Amino acid sequence: MSSSLILHGRRRLFFEFQKWRNSRFAVNIVKNASAFSSASASAATLSRKGHNFTVSTYLVESLGFTTKLAESISRKVNFKDKGDPDSVLDLFRTHGFTDSQISSIIRGYPQVLNADSETCLAPKLQFLKSRGASTSELTEVLSKVPKILVSKKDKALSIYYDFVKDIVEADKSYKFKKLSPSSSLLPQGSKQENKMRNLSVLRELGMPQNLLFSLLTSNVQLVSGKDKFEESLKKVLEMGFDPTTTTRRFVEALHLLYGLSDKTIKARVKVCKRLGFAAEDVWTIFKKWPSFLANSDKNIADSVETFIALGFSRDEFVVIVKRFPQCLGLSAELVKKKTEFLVEEMDWPLKALVSNPVVLGLSMEKRIVPRCNVIKALMTKGLLGSEFPPVSSVLYCTNGMFLERYVMKHDDEQLVAELMAIFTRGPVST
Repeated sequence: MSSSLILHGRRRLFFEFQKWRNSRFAVNIVKNASAFSSASASAATLSRKGHNFTVSTYLVESLGFTTKLAESISRKVNFKDKGDPDSVLDLFRTHGFTDSQISSIIRGYPQVLNADSETCLAPKLQFLKSRGASTSELTEVLSKVPKILVSKKDKALSIYYDFVKDIVEADKSYKFKKLSPSSSLLPQGSKQENKMRNLSVLRELGMPQNLLFSLLTSNVQLVSGKDKFEESLKKVLEMGFDPTTTTRRFVEALHLLYGLSDKTIKARVKVCKRLGFAAEDVWTIFKKWPSFLANSDKNIADSVETFIALGFSRDEFVVIVKRFPQCLGLSAELVKKKTEFLVEEMDWPLKALVSNPVVLGLSMEKRIVPRCNVIKALMTKGLLGSEFPPVSSVLYCTNGMFLERYVMKHDDEQLVAELMAIFTRGPVST
């Protein structure tokens, strides 16, 4: 099948899902429309002690939010006597926003429910339309970055809206568009000014649009600072991270260096050196997995203790971390469970895990156990010789390759069916 057909199929599935989700959301809105006025009225009369319950109830009954999401948003919103969330929703609808887009706006900017629809929101929407924004453009841009509406002056609103619109449009086409935003016209030191300046720098460096958009819509402090951002960016570039090729690792490294002080970083490196890592090893691992330095001294010490207790030497632990730094983020219970299964039940030596530590990051239920059950069945039947095959041969490959290598190659249809049943349904008795 051609790649274009596959892509077309995926797009069709995506749009079908979106259509289903939107229709489901719309049903919830219609079904619960009668709850709007009662929820809003009760918000003004209940005491402050009961405000969280009131807001979350309104969001669940009137907007179809899950209870968990509604409770999270309710901690950021306080329906005051002057607040009229119904009028806010009505305003968005009259300007062409769909229920799904309104839902996105409230998730991204819950405080909009407290805004005065007539004196605050309506003038902003009218101003943007007067500048030539079409209904489809306006609803798309604001539903993706609703905090544009935070801007208080027309000039700031106009500048930030244009900047966001360009990134949204570029994100859809994945094409780089050079911008020269007039961020100097925004309030000095404001989050909007900082975001425009910092994201413009990253664009100039060639960072892909999808990552720029994720940073634009995030609340992380990273793109809201100035001096600290420039300092961290300089360090990341000097280390050799490339925003055009190692994009996600580039952002992770930037996040980490922005959030940690030089003193903390030096302390983490010192701990690693005491464990047997050379300084260059630490930075090699950091480039492979930046979150490596996010581990606290205690996390690293606990991880060492876990591996030593399982029979690994300290030198082997260092090798494992070099090859698979993510092992430091695994719980002691999970490492113990996987190691004991692979060594005791599958008879693979500890050295096999030192050479292939990535297996410790694989799912027990979805990959390790099903495949190992097939191997044990084949061993029981004498179809694999006297030794288990290498761990890399069994666990590294895709499901398709594994089945072709150990199941589908057999001529006996009954055997193939039996092995497939073992692979999909659970353990075998030995």
